Amino acid sequence: MTKNLQISFTKYFIMILIGLLIALILAIIILSYVPPVSRDALTHHLAVPKLYLNYGGIYEISAFKWSYYPMNLDLLYLIPLFFGNDIIPKFIHFSFALMTAWLIFGYLKKRINTCYALFGVLLFLSLPVIIKLSITVYVDLGLYYFSTASLIYLFKWIEEDFKIKYLIFSAIWCGLALGTKYNGLIILFLLTLFVPFIYLRSIHSRMLNKNRAMGYGAVFMIVSLMVFSPWMIKNYIWTNNPIYPLYDSLFNSKKVIPITIKAPDTDSSDSTKNISNDVKKPKGRWGHFAVRKIVYGEKWLETALIPVRVFFQGKDDNPKYFDGRLNPILFILPFFAFIRTKNNDHALSTEKKILVIFSVLFLLFVFFQTDMRIRWIGPIIPPLVILSVLGLNEIIDAINDRYSKTLRKILTGCVLSFVAFLLSLNIVYLINQFRIIEPMSFISSKVGRDEYIEKHRPEYAAINYANHNIPDNAKIMCMFLGNRSYYSDREVVFGYGLASKAVIQKDSPEMILIRML
Repeated sequence: MTKNLQISFTKYFIMILIGLLIALILAIIILSYVPPVSRDALTHHLAVPKLYLNYGGIYEISAFKWSYYPMNLDLLYLIPLFFGNDIIPKFIHFSFALMTAWLIFGYLKKRINTCYALFGVLLFLSLPVIIKLSITVYVDLGLYYFSTASLIYLFKWIEEDFKIKYLIFSAIWCGLALGTKYNGLIILFLLTLFVPFIYLRSIHSRMLNKNRAMGYGAVFMIVSLMVFSPWMIKNYIWTNNPIYPLYDSLFNSKKVIPITIKAPDTDSSDSTKNISNDVKKPKGRWGHFAVRKIVYGEKWLETALIPVRVFFQGKDDNPKYFDGRLNPILFILPFFAFIRTKNNDHALSTEKKILVIFSVLFLLFVFFQTDMRIRWIGPIIPPLVILSVLGLNEIIDAINDRYSKTLRKILTGCVLSFVAFLLSLNIVYLINQFRIIEPMSFISSKVGRDEYIEKHRPEYAAINYANHNIPDNAKIMCMFLGNRSYYSDREVVFGYGLASKAVIQKDSPEMILIRML
């Protein structure tokens, strides 16, 4: 009788989880169904594909350094843009969140059961940063999917006694991550180190040749780089740096840019001057820790605790608070995944260790390399979701094993109530997005497309006017626009550097015009 009640409760709980997932997905679809106004979409992820379409193919856009970034997902956005639709790219991006959720579901269903697997999917898709990315035209969700797939196939490689085909599949997914965003380089570095270490630590291979372990690592790295190679070849041809603009000082230690300026006071050809500027990274530039101390007034302890604070203090559009939000559940529950490791089989124990080491090393790498943004540590979110669910399962099992029936119900209720409270923070964030984005005003046609865009991007009024009132071959110089060029149908020049040179060098109007051209 007790077992039947437990089965009935599980089915009831599964129905609730499925209902919540359907409601969440519908809410994200509604929030996405508005014109794109996000920062990176208008500067990069839609702007560059639009230029490619206008040109008729991929070409070098030296004025935009972000045009050299890998663009696996951005090329997918070309298809709806070709047909004049810039909302569908949001759904393409969201589809990668759904595919990542499917990977999480498959893993947790295999390791625990369907109920916990659905909870993991709900936790992942409802995280504030995932909601935010799901309704914007970015590429981060593609990176998260490819990195998670690479880890899953790495587990499959271990499970299937190191069959080479699963390692190659893992490397292919890693290569696709590299071709989506440069953060994939961290994934490549970590997993290439993991492969030989895992092989040598396994029970079945301790006595085998170390050269074979290193060979597996080499295979993983080579296959990943081969998948990534089209983007490296393109950048090397254009800039002599396969991962431009990263580490450009290593590949181009001294870059000379010739600038030919015709003096304004004479038409003589003898008055042409050749000016060469050595482009070097400024010496003595502030590090990101110094910026946080000076600009944000952070104490050293606050800065040192950033790897913990990201789970508790995130805020959208606020770089001081990491420009995004996670949930404390991702910090708390993973600890409990290791409370009963003796009861786990060897495979699950190994996978837990890989997930936690990958997450910690990735987080620390970003922390020490650059100013923290939650999007940049996104590849650790699926592993932390998996560890959180495994931790919750360990807590419930430990309660069931150690306490009487009455106390079990009380403690289980407390745990589930605490988890429900943390999940409610995600629901509050989702509701708040409806207030900020106001999708129903656009969907119901109360607000037109131009009016909606202008409300969120005030500069759109000037851009729209220019699109309809100046010649097609005109150039527009934009100042303080944040490089947002997508909505402009005329060629734009962002003149920050030009303006500073004009002030410092006291250029004449003629020289400024020549520099623009």
